[in-house]
Amino acid sequence: MDNFKNRVAVVTGGASGIGRALALAFAREGARVVLADLDEPGMAEVAQTIKSGSGQAVAVRTDVSDLSQVQALADKAWQAFGAVNILCNNAGVGVSGGLEEATLKGWQWVIGVNLWGVIHGLLAFLPRMIAQKKDGHIVNTASMAGLIATQGLGVYNTTKYAVVGLSETLVKDLRPYGIGVSVLCPMGVETRILESERNRPEALGDPDQKKSEPVPLMGRTLTPEEVAAQVLAAIRANQLYVITHAEGLEPLRRRFQRMEQAIAGS
Repeated sequence: MDNFKNRVAVVTGGASGIGRALALAFAREGARVVLADLDEPGMAEVAQTIKSGSGQAVAVRTDVSDLSQVQALADKAWQAFGAVNILCNNAGVGVSGGLEEATLKGWQWVIGVNLWGVIHGLLAFLPRMIAQKKDGHIVNTASMAGLIATQGLGVYNTTKYAVVGLSETLVKDLRPYGIGVSVLCPMGVETRILESERNRPEALGDPDQKKSEPVPLMGRTLTPEEVAAQVLAAIRANQLYVITHAEGLEPLRRRFQRMEQAIAGS
């Protein structure tokens, strides 16, 4: 996919952060955009910004942990624009704290958004994208925490490792259909991930959960716009991994060196 003009891009978590930057970047390139989020005022602002620039956008309130809502999102995307070429499963939340302190509701909330949200996106959109018989691309937002385990982020790590493995398999499964796959693995980005609790469902609230300090991140903090530019470049190049920070290279090397040493010593 070497250009985005007149393509249709769906972006979950599109009201802020990386999702907002992706939506605006696609619109600048001439794509029509479908935004999904729980933050309706945020989505409305993004949609209005796109329309003010003579673009086309619709916003659909969506809880990605609920399959029926993601299916409704797909219905509205096809109703609005007649196709979907790019699906960005980007919505995500995070909690901090050791795994020994993790609670059932914490696990359910984070897995529901970060992993089931991606799965629901595939279930709702992929069959129709295949049936279109057009070129397409899926972007799944994981994290460097899906490649390198970080102490104090065990629940988050678990979901992001799963998204990386899912994406690595998906790229092989979708090759015959001409649909590309990218998995986004950023480190520090200026987003509202530390404010995830603002959208936590009341049913999964956990007032007794121990509050933990945010885990300090290594390396630079990028802007969402810098990350979005890397994602669009990866789509154009049909590139699987979008690793945004060069600072991640050395920890990755150490991880695979440990694996190599374990095999050599067996």
